[in-house]
Amino acid sequence: MEKHPEIDSGEKRLNELGYKQELRREMTLFKTLAISFSTMSLFTGITPLYGSSLQYAGPASLVWGWVVVSFFTGFVGVAMSEICSSFPTTGSLYFWAAHLAGAKWGPFASWCCAWFETIGLVAGIGTQAYAGTEVLQSIILLCTGTNKGGGYFAPKWLFLCIYIGLTLIWAVLNTFALEVIAILDIISMWWQMIGGAVIVIMLPLVAMTTKPASFVFSHFEMASSTGVTNHAYAVMLSFLVSQYSLYGYDAAAHLTEETKGADKNGPIAILSSLGIIAVIGWAYILALTFSIQDLSYLYDPSNETAGAFVPAQILYDAFYGRYQNGTGAIILLIVIWGSFFFAGLSITTSAARVVYALSRDGGVPFSTIWRKVHPKHKVPSNAVWLCASLCILLGLPILKLDVVFTAITSICTVGWVGGYAVPIFARMVMAEENFKPGPFYLGRASRPVCLIAFTWICYTCAVFLLPTYYPIKWDTFNYAPAALGIVLGLIMLWWVVDARRWFKGPVRNIDGQHGKV
Repeated sequence: MEKHPEIDSGEKRLNELGYKQELRREMTLFKTLAISFSTMSLFTGITPLYGSSLQYAGPASLVWGWVVVSFFTGFVGVAMSEICSSFPTTGSLYFWAAHLAGAKWGPFASWCCAWFETIGLVAGIGTQAYAGTEVLQSIILLCTGTNKGGGYFAPKWLFLCIYIGLTLIWAVLNTFALEVIAILDIISMWWQMIGGAVIVIMLPLVAMTTKPASFVFSHFEMASSTGVTNHAYAVMLSFLVSQYSLYGYDAAAHLTEETKGADKNGPIAILSSLGIIAVIGWAYILALTFSIQDLSYLYDPSNETAGAFVPAQILYDAFYGRYQNGTGAIILLIVIWGSFFFAGLSITTSAARVVYALSRDGGVPFSTIWRKVHPKHKVPSNAVWLCASLCILLGLPILKLDVVFTAITSICTVGWVGGYAVPIFARMVMAEENFKPGPFYLGRASRPVCLIAFTWICYTCAVFLLPTYYPIKWDTFNYAPAALGIVLGLIMLWWVVDARRWFKGPVRNIDGQHGKV
């Protein structure tokens, strides 16, 4: 491939910020978009939470909730795109927070942001491993005869083994060259686009009957099994599937040091992936909802899928009703499972890049180990395996608890989108003359956009920490507030006792040739 004599615009800005180019810069806009799109994923957000969100307030709240959440999430995406255009570094949110908060608050802002993001991404690997295992559990059950026909429903020990196996596979694949990951993510993009189109078009056509538009767009129904009796609270909880699904668009920002023209292509990838998911995701929700045969039967423990996975039962009802067998449902579940596999692979990539960037600046215990780049493949392989190990530890309670997915999902969402809040807030309150804009610049609209984005993020984090079932008992309690409280408490204690003395945020690795940024 012919080398261009001029320096890449993203690398030039990286050098201005005090960092030398270490990672291989070979990702095109399309490859970066593919990774961002794959991390968000059409199926992986909607599928695991569709059943619970439908149960809270019925189809109308779920369907229109996606539209409302997409609208407000757009403000977050636009605010982040402006910042990404100015700071095209692998540390992304963490780096942005440090520079936007200024010399006094920069170290603390980057410390908070980096740990929020690390927690969110590691838990994100866990959400994909857990939900992917859940889909595989349904596939095995349907392949072996269904719940009514004596099929095999994987017990907890096997569930945990599959969870660990997926995590290890993603870690192994991430130790190879970046080209392998980029190729797999492009396959993922087409897998989801084609698979999504097939499901969205085929499912309502296969279903013997479809629900009327009045049911889908205006029917409100609260299930007594949730214990939630307040209508407004039920609607808030029904939005969770949309709030969980519509993030991850910052994946493009994690790869900016490896992307050509990152100051332009990073923002394009963020906004494009968000727009595509918003449209196709709504179509997927509509396809599932129109194809429901019997709403109450979806949750029956004696149904074909043991009442464990609502989308699987919708698919099974549609295909069995028309063809008297569930083969078509199994094939489409395999398509959905493939999306979980690809998304987990992408999130592992992003998590490793964040740990690498934080380690490069001394912000992780034993940083010298985790910041090492593989001499041949030029990827942060040690950081990859650290993330995989933490993800496996996060999944161990599967053996004893029934609410693990609720907790992991909440931790993932609060950590991930909580990390967005820090640089967006810093951008909102900083003096405009101190901001050096990139090609994507909002100008006077920046503060209002950031205010709406920041407020929406705070609301999202708050909702994910609320109880999701009543009455509150040990087996229905949302453990995320306690888990996050302990982890964040320890991280803040470390800051107060020790880290504030030496942690200065992003550390330049180009010496003394640049002025104030």
